[in-house]
Amino acid sequence: MPEDSPGAGAIYTETVVWSAPEAYVNDAPYQLAIVALDEGGRLTGRILGDRVRIGDHVDFVEHCGGVPYFRKS
Repeated sequence: MPEDSPGAGAIYTETVVWSAPEAYVNDAPYQLAIVALDEGGRLTGRILGDRVRIGDHVDFVEHCGGVPYFRKS
């Protein structure tokens, strides 16, 4: 895993964005979550694939446009 990768964690909180900022309007709706990282700290990122719920475990997938993306484990 690359050094700048945040790794894995658990969903601390989540929401679905229906009315997105102009830069992301074509992506809506999409899910944002705050991830409590296994290594400590929290990070806001987007969720790919299946919707997650509080407590679900997620893995880091990639950075895209400076945004970290996670997927349910």
